[in-house]
Amino acid sequence: MQDKVTIKIPRKLYETLQEMIEGTGFSSTTEFIVFVLRTLASTGKIKEDDKLTEQEVQVIKERLKRLGYL
Repeated sequence: MQDKVTIKIPRKLYETLQEMIEGTGFSSTTEFIVFVLRTLASTGKIKEDDKLTEQEVQVIKERLKRLGYL
């Protein structure tokens, strides 16, 4: 058995993902999240052009603030 850890994500995101995977063949939201993260991790390092601009970071921070996460 593999060692596992718990990762916390916002409940609303979890619920959105649950809705997204309905009828897709994924047996659980966790299975889908692991699939997405494995796919991302298999690409290797984050490339310079994959980084967010300062403006994108600010937009994300504002959205998170309005949603009550910051």
